[in-house]
Amino acid sequence: MDRPSPARLAVWFWPVAVAGMIFLASHRPKLGGGSWFRHSDKVVHFSAYGLLGTLACRPARTWRGAAVAVLATSAFGASDEWHQSFVRGRTAEVADWVADTAGASCAAMLYVRWSWYRRQLERVLWWPTRHGRTIARAET
Repeated sequence: MDRPSPARLAVWFWPVAVAGMIFLASHRPKLGGGSWFRHSDKVVHFSAYGLLGTLACRPARTWRGAAVAVLATSAFGASDEWHQSFVRGRTAEVADWVADTAGASCAAMLYVRWSWYRRQLERVLWWPTRHGRTIARAET
């Protein structure tokens, strides 16, 4: 059995990191920052899980990969809501899970269908060095 290359494994770093940050935030009894408007937490859920959905789409870049990414992100959202039911001061809400799934679905659709969006996310970033030169920084 062949071992996956480090580059193939590296593409999963950011989805796992974002999922870990979501888990840590969910484990806190109360998150800071007030509510800007009614249901503003749904916008946060939509955005955070949209980011997670986009990052999970990147390895496959196909409709099938996007569908798997959305299902996995939605399942993670459901498990996160279940996890919150055990944290003092937090509650599990179906509406939060719906916002999670909607964010992942929209982001996956944008990633697969809109080439401009995908190109912006995959663009090579140039970083200046101390000596006035620039170097490319990108995941391959």
